Amino acid sequence: MSISVQNIIKKYGNQVAVNDVSFDVKKGEIVGFLGPNGAGKSTLMKIICCYLPPTSGTIKVCGFDIEEQSIDVRKHIGYLPENNPLYYEMYIKEYLEFVLGIRNWKGDKKKRMAEMIDMVGLGVEQHKKIGALSKGFKQRVGLAQAIIHNPDVLILDEPTTGLDPNQLTEIRSLIKELGKEKTVLFSTHIMQEVEAICDRIIIINKGNLVANNDSKNIQSISNAIQIILVEFNQEIAIDELKRINNVENVVKQNANTYLFSSKADSNCRLDIAEYAAANKKLILQMQIQENNLEAIFKELTK
Repeated sequence: MSISVQNIIKKYGNQVAVNDVSFDVKKGEIVGFLGPNGAGKSTLMKIICCYLPPTSGTIKVCGFDIEEQSIDVRKHIGYLPENNPLYYEMYIKEYLEFVLGIRNWKGDKKKRMAEMIDMVGLGVEQHKKIGALSKGFKQRVGLAQAIIHNPDVLILDEPTTGLDPNQLTEIRSLIKELGKEKTVLFSTHIMQEVEAICDRIIIINKGNLVANNDSKNIQSISNAIQIILVEFNQEIAIDELKRINNVENVVKQNANTYLFSSKADSNCRLDIAEYAAANKKLILQMQIQENNLEAIFKELTK
């Protein structure tokens, strides 16, 4: 396995940030790492990259233990952190040459820099200082430093933040191409991105692993959940709606519109209609929503 995470726990005092999480990522696999803000994604990524020690558990990257062989682990990892720290006073080429020096690159540095600039689409901006770049181009510089030493494993925390739609398409294609030879673990809040390029999806919530499925099998989760949009003629308390038979969760869309979730084999629509009739509530519309990854994400992290 390129990445093996076994029973990782991370505590800050009494607060548990990551709670007994285990998963493996194989070579050539692109894995989307999902979770709401504060779920523990960035913490676990930092642990994998040797920036934070775990409270307990073990992680191996390309066979090397993160605590006992951290230098070897770092050699095999390319990491783009969420905040993408860069030296704004440096020129792009100057910065990339600096990174190659840190990485002890043995090949032709100028050739490698040119390859990276072309690969991530920095050609038109390559003579500028990093501080003069837009957020999207700064993100490209961060991605270039992550892959410039040709690592076996890429850990990308929100790699497409700040990119416009055209840049998104280009970077997605690049990640997909890199995933043919490398292991890629990346976090994002863009569900279409995950559906477009990921082989597998891992979801954590409040530090707990709640899903670990191949993209092909994620539909099995989807098929088990039914999402129903209901608009009433008046506002109704969420707690009251949650007491309806077969309703597992309710999310308010606006003043009088709600999203109900239930098991797909339940007769939730009839239960909602019976509730409305018994309580003199008028239903203005009711429709089953398309059940995609976003709906699954909301259900698993509610």
